[in-house]
Amino acid sequence: MNGRKGTLIFWGVASLILFCLVVIGLFVEEAATVTDFSRTNLPPSLQYPFGTDWMGRDMFQRTLAGLSLSIRIGLLTAAVSAAVAFVLGLCAATLGSRVDACISWCIDWVMGIPHILLVMLISIACGRGFTGVVVGVALSHWTSLARLVRGEILQLRQAPYMLAAEKLGVSRLKQAGRHVMPHVLPQFITGLVLLFPHAILHEASVTFLGFGLSSEQPAIGVILSESMRYLTTGKWWLALFPGLSLVFVVVLFSLLGDGLRRWLDPASAHR
Repeated sequence: MNGRKGTLIFWGVASLILFCLVVIGLFVEEAATVTDFSRTNLPPSLQYPFGTDWMGRDMFQRTLAGLSLSIRIGLLTAAVSAAVAFVLGLCAATLGSRVDACISWCIDWVMGIPHILLVMLISIACGRGFTGVVVGVALSHWTSLARLVRGEILQLRQAPYMLAAEKLGVSRLKQAGRHVMPHVLPQFITGLVLLFPHAILHEASVTFLGFGLSSEQPAIGVILSESMRYLTTGKWWLALFPGLSLVFVVVLFSLLGDGLRRWLDPASAHR
């Protein structure tokens, strides 16, 4: 089995795991909010694998619901960020030096502000909650990918076949369809996948700090934030299992991005 086939199998398994997490989390979302004070603060057991919290809520169900919500937010915000990055990167590389200078200045300005702080400020300005988190994360994670797209297109425009096509009078639209898109698309898709773990972590971080999703939603950030008050009393399972689950999802997305990058590398076909 060569490198590409192994990567494709891993992609299928990892995508199936993430899909199952999203679907199962949607199904248990209501059950994750059910309280039962007859089973409060139970440690992990066969009946409750992740234990229960101070309100008798099943932590396994709450963790699944929180992961599902985080993955959905990550997918949405990464898609919006990638679209913004592609459009701005394309404009910077094709619309002249003034537009390039303006967009490059915006990229440097956004990258000069810490992501967490920028997400918090945008989230507050948009009223927090689901909308605030989505807008905040989406508008703060496009810069690196936009710079990558800009650089790839600028480098491509100096290629001999692009210069020849321009000399022959081929329109820019045809150049974009025949040469630019096939060249930029692999890097763009890889950058899109690698945006997911950053988006998920920053959503959980701002929610943990109290500037993201509301406490009524079973988000991982909310779960971790609430569990901090009970760690000193020995309720270690309230933070351990949700935290490890979040790390698992983030690492899985990172491996998906690395696997995609290797799969798109022609040399990987001979490994």
